[in-house]
This record gives sequence, C-alpha cells and structure tokens, in this order.
Amino acid sequence: MRSTTTIYALSSGTLPAGVAVLRISGPHVPAIIPELTGRPLLEPRRAVLCTVRDETGAPIDDALCIHFPAPASFTGEDVLEVQLHGSRAVTAALFRRLAMFDGLEPAEAGAFTMRAFLNGRIDLTAAEALSDLIVAETDAQRRLALSNADGAQRRLYEGWRGELLSIWARIEADLDFSDQDDVPPEFGSLVREQLAALEARIGIHLDGYRIAETVNEGFHLVVAGAPNTGKSSLFNYLAKRDVAIVTEIPGTTRDLIEVRLDLDGKLLRITDTAGLRATSDPVEQIGVERARNATRGADLVIVLDDGAQPVPDIVAEQVMIVQSKADIRPHLPASPAISTKTGFGVDDLLEKISAILDSRTRIHDTVPSRQRHVAHLERCRESLARARQSPAFELAAEELRVAADSLGRLTGAIDVEDLLGDIFSRFCIGK
Repeated sequence: MRSTTTIYALSSGTLPAGVAVLRISGPHVPAIIPELTGRPLLEPRRAVLCTVRDETGAPIDDALCIHFPAPASFTGEDVLEVQLHGSRAVTAALFRRLAMFDGLEPAEAGAFTMRAFLNGRIDLTAAEALSDLIVAETDAQRRLALSNADGAQRRLYEGWRGELLSIWARIEADLDFSDQDDVPPEFGSLVREQLAALEARIGIHLDGYRIAETVNEGFHLVVAGAPNTGKSSLFNYLAKRDVAIVTEIPGTTRDLIEVRLDLDGKLLRITDTAGLRATSDPVEQIGVERARNATRGADLVIVLDDGAQPVPDIVAEQVMIVQSKADIRPHLPASPAISTKTGFGVDDLLEKISAILDSRTRIHDTVPSRQRHVAHLERCRESLARARQSPAFELAAEELRVAADSLGRLTGAIDVEDLLGDIFSRFCIGK
C-alpha cells in the first residue's frame, strides 16, 4: 500500500520527560528533512545531532534525528524519528511546525502499526503481539508477546495454510484437469490421513489457549472460608497494604475485592470474599452469594480453616485447605499453615501457589493468544473434519477453501491467487 499522507505522533511517554521521541512516517519525510534540520539529507539509520527549526528558521531544540528510508523501516515507509528534550513547550513547538506542512496529519491510535501491516512488514498476529507487549505487566506476558511478535504464530499458521493449499490444489487439479497425465489422479486415503493429522495438530494447538489466557488475564486465586478465619488479613498481607477492612466483627467483608500481583514473573489476581455462612442479613446474603460465584470461577481457591468453625463446602476447579492463625494454635493438622501476624508459613504458601501457576503457564510451543485466534482455528478444524468425511471432491474442495480462508484471516494474508500459483508451480499446467 502506498500512502498519500504522512503521519506524526509522540511515540515516547507522558510529558514532561528527559527525552521525547517523535515519529514521522510517510512519503513527505524526505522533503521535510531539509526544512526541519537545514540538512539536505541524513545518512540512513544513523543518529545525527541537528538543530530543529521552526518556519522562521528560529531554533526549536537540538535533537537527534534518524532517517529510516523505505522500505527498511517499521512501517515500510520513509520514517524520521526526532529525539528532543521532553518538555511540553518544545514538543508543542515542533507539533505546530509539522502541522504547517502540506500532507502531514497527526497519527491516530495504532496508525503506525496499521501501516506496517498494510505494507507487509508485519502480519495481524504480530500486530496483536506488539499491542500485548506494550501492556505487558509480567515477565511471562512479555515472553509470550515477544515470541508472537517475532513471527512464531505467523510461521505456524502459514505452514498449515501451505499444506492446505497444496491438498486443495490437487483436488482442483483432479476436478479440472483430470485429462492431464502429470496431475495426481485422486483424493484418496493418503490425503484424508493428511487432513486428519492437520486437524489433530490444530486441536493440540487450541488446547494451549488456556495457557495464554492465564498468562495474559492472570491466574485467579480466591480466598474463602467462614467469617473471621483471617481471609482479609491474608489478602492485605499479600497485597502489602490495607486494602480490605479487618475487624473482629463477623461479616465485615460484603463485596468482592481484587488486587493484581506479580508472583515470580506471572500475573496473580487475588480476590477477597465474604465469610461463608448462613445469615438472615440481606446485604450479607448478597456478599455470600457473590463469594460462592467467585469460587466457582476461580483457578484456585484457598479455604482458610481457623480450627474453630466448620470448613465450608467449596465448588471450584482446585481447592487448597490452609490452617490460619497458626500463632495461637499449638496443635495444627499436617497441612499448610500460616500466621499473618508473624508471617509464619506465608512464603511456603506462596511457593505452593507459584508451583501450581508454573504448571498452568508453562509454554512449550506456540499457543493461540486471543479469542479471535481460537474462533478462526475452530472454524478451520471443523471444515477439515467435513472435508475429510465428504464423499464428493467438490464438497471437500469447498471445505478446504473455508479452512484455508480461516487460517489466512488469522494473519491477514488471504490471497485468492495462492491456489492458482500452487497448481501452476506443481503441475505445469498449459505447457
């Protein structure tokens, strides 16, 4: 895609700052370089100290300027990066100067990445990964986003799509060119086995979405138990601040309270809940119901047992019973035990939680990282199953077209000429 406009925006953080980085991308960059810097050109990809000037020639600031000529730039266009002092006055003066050039306009959110995609510098999965990388809170999120930004997903999906196009081409060739001696004759058992194998690989890949979801959305830990078993005290201890109200009055906590923590490089979402008990208080009843709902949707529920009250029944994916108030209980059962007053056992508890989290977030291979990916992959797998079971070549070919289309939509690389290219290159049609 060839853009007719040039966009500009501040690419660094909130002002004021030590340094502000302004990015300009588009066809007008070579023409504005001498107007801004007084230099006829800049050596490509080399930082040059320039005096950036306004329309009268008065200096705005001394700045480092780097020219990235097209197509070897992030967007695939000519790009100029200007690194100047990060004051509001300096950047505002440069923005005013840029607004005076014909063909220049402020960039909208995501405009640089959009141009990179349209110019073939990145695919859709890489664009999504860059977005994830920018907002990453933990090291696990960073690693997952960086892997996808490096093209791991694109290579996987394009490889699968290439296999599909090859099979599709053979079917189309059998349908349209069956009189040619050099075209494979049938869509037989071998092809069906290939489709079944690809379908199985996609299924295994889809199973990894839960891992990516846990990495990106966080591992949900709910603290539950009867009233006054130390739930809010543990919650505050882990949060390292007084988030929840702690009193000796039962039923103090009524609503769900959540904090997000980084546990060994992984995101942990901890929810404090109301004490689980039968009550006639209508407000507390709402809190108890919300607590029950929270436990049902949690990845792990820690149920605190103070030894003085019955342990409530919990419906959850995974439950860990933890003895609380260990500092005032001389005889404890053989199970995890903690005291938030002395800190006893809390580190051991966190190690156990971290081990569970590790088992849920260990990424051995590329995994789908967004629900959009899951939807397209599911559609692809369903089409493969129908193609494999279809008795008619025409129906199988149509299902493979849908499957290939789904994979193409994942990366944004849908091209109707792919099939013809595959046929011509493999079967020498027309010679």
